Amino acid sequence: MLNVLLRTLGQGLCLSLSLVAGAQAASVVFLNPGSASENFWANYSRVMQAAATDLGLDLRVEYSERSAERALRQARAVLDGPQRPDYLVLVNEQYVAPEIIRLSRGKGVKLFMVNNGLTPAQTSSIQAQPGKYAPVLGTLTANDEEAGYRMLREMAALLPRSNEPVDLVAFAGVRITPSSQLRENGMRRALADLPQVRLRQVVYGGWSRERAYEQAQLLLERYPQVQLVWSANDEMAFGAMQAFEEAGRKPGVDAIFSAVNSSPEALRARIEGRLGVLMGGHFTVAGWAMVMLRDDARGLPINPDGRSEYSLPVLKSVDPAMARRWLKLQPKGGYGIDFKRYSAEGRAADYRYPFLTSPVDY
Repeated sequence: MLNVLLRTLGQGLCLSLSLVAGAQAASVVFLNPGSASENFWANYSRVMQAAATDLGLDLRVEYSERSAERALRQARAVLDGPQRPDYLVLVNEQYVAPEIIRLSRGKGVKLFMVNNGLTPAQTSSIQAQPGKYAPVLGTLTANDEEAGYRMLREMAALLPRSNEPVDLVAFAGVRITPSSQLRENGMRRALADLPQVRLRQVVYGGWSRERAYEQAQLLLERYPQVQLVWSANDEMAFGAMQAFEEAGRKPGVDAIFSAVNSSPEALRARIEGRLGVLMGGHFTVAGWAMVMLRDDARGLPINPDGRSEYSLPVLKSVDPAMARRWLKLQPKGGYGIDFKRYSAEGRAADYRYPFLTSPVDY
């Protein structure tokens, strides 16, 4: 009898191991709107891959090289290909999302959006034609408006106390990208609190160092007394810095610069004081998206509160100490974050992802 029992247990164990070994990881394709050579988007992909590996997801990244046409071609190839993924993660860069959502209808691929969500007008249009579009499982974006606001407020706080007017120029990203719009809106909101700051001009640098460099040369000719240079990303800030340096102006001394992103160059510039204000941390959205997709793949509810769109408090002011810490953590890909720890698996029914409402330390 004991031998029979042992044999039965052994057979059951072998069957269980076979089922586990044969189980396939949920597959994810991320349509990255940038290029592998861009610090932000390359780092974004690294964080996403670190989280996917930690969580047992099969991730593939496709870079669209800042081309809306290429992004749409890639989406069609993914959705019409012989091996469709379980999930397609996309970004509403240059307003490409509605067309990809339309192409996804009936394909059996779940959609998830990160970094740039739908605009209110796009949402209204899609809701008015529900039979034309696929559903979107969820959307995670950063607190971009708040970041734009805090950047200018912190820049102004670095100025000497005076009632004299101070000239500001601003480098926004792309007119038709929600994160750029929100950061600019935050900057303009801060202006209402800072009557001494005069916004001379906003230019759209397209996230490009080279373009911002050329624009900054012209802005310096028009407004030679500029003391504040607000930039929606680090590449544009460095392009503007180059123009200022060539004009004999020292960043951090003769003018205060700000930026968003946490590339190694930006972190070093913050440590050195060339960047007076730096906002970073939104790369973690990539990892939090993977947590939610892994839970969904396991049949767990990822929006028990009924919401599907969240603006996460991930963008924060990076001081020199934090910059030094992030420089050490970057090579780890996932910044040392234990993504499994934040899963809903094994939690109570009322569990809420903490990263949706509170900053996570790392």
